Amino acid sequence: MAQNSSRLTYLDIVSKGKELSSFLLSFFPNSKKIYVQGENRGVNVPFREIKVAHNGSGEATDHSFFYAYDTSGPYTDLSAGVEIGSGLFPLRAEWIEQRGDCEPYEGRPIKPEDNGWVSVKDKAAILLKNGAQKLPLLKKRQPLRAKAGRRVTQLHYAKKGIITPEMEFVAIRENLGRKGCSLRQGKGPLYSQHSGLAWGASLPEEITPEFVRKEVASGRAIIPSNINHPELEPMIIGRNFRVKINANIGNSAISSSMDEEVAKLVWAILWGADTVMDLSTGKNIHEIRELIIRSSPVPIGTVPIYQALEKVGGFLRN
Repeated sequence: MAQNSSRLTYLDIVSKGKELSSFLLSFFPNSKKIYVQGENRGVNVPFREIKVAHNGSGEATDHSFFYAYDTSGPYTDLSAGVEIGSGLFPLRAEWIEQRGDCEPYEGRPIKPEDNGWVSVKDKAAILLKNGAQKLPLLKKRQPLRAKAGRRVTQLHYAKKGIITPEMEFVAIRENLGRKGCSLRQGKGPLYSQHSGLAWGASLPEEITPEFVRKEVASGRAIIPSNINHPELEPMIIGRNFRVKINANIGNSAISSSMDEEVAKLVWAILWGADTVMDLSTGKNIHEIRELIIRSSPVPIGTVPIYQALEKVGGFLRN
């Protein structure tokens, strides 16, 4: 690494602005972000291509690369031009629309109590006293829901025998770009692999979209991909797939701003978090959660009871 990350925290990236991607990439100077295209339109799967100084025999080489799973999303893509609070491109929006089983609807207006305020006047008075947070100018995204009689989960599609772009994306990602390259072909230590013991699991040499579909249909795996989170890059959780790591983030009633919460998210996915759990509480919880989802390329989990409590002023009986 070019920088000593142990001396830095998520707060160091809050103020980077348009220099954010360059700053994050400075931690990985011997690699670059690449994309592997799928057959479906828009399936461009990210990987980190790491230059290897020596091959398995200890000989120097200029043509050896190691491909690593990359959870950092567009934040490490210089061409994306993202910064804290800007939101991400809705990668899956076209796939969702093409399936034709969703419809937009008008959600109810956001009320002061959704963010823990008693009233508009209460919010204005407290923000005037404590200093207002700068709210990001995100484009409002109209919520989607399933059309009458339709289901919009990856489980439903899998059981119907439908291979979705999300399933193809996952298959390429789990393979780490190894399609057509058997580890048992070729010569040298880099091509050798112990047969191992699967302990009842099914571990094919190549993960195909059909294998992904079958695993999801059987209930052995899930693809968390809510239709109202089109920004996420599809991933899969299951016994027959790579181990995934979750990171917990969250503000408190004492400190932290919305920019800082997004910075925590970016810091987590930079170091490999596959999913993120938002445990935020206190004021502005609705706005914080919306901003985190709009800014996340990984699935986001939440604790709805915290948000529900804010809507009723913290009184559980309500």
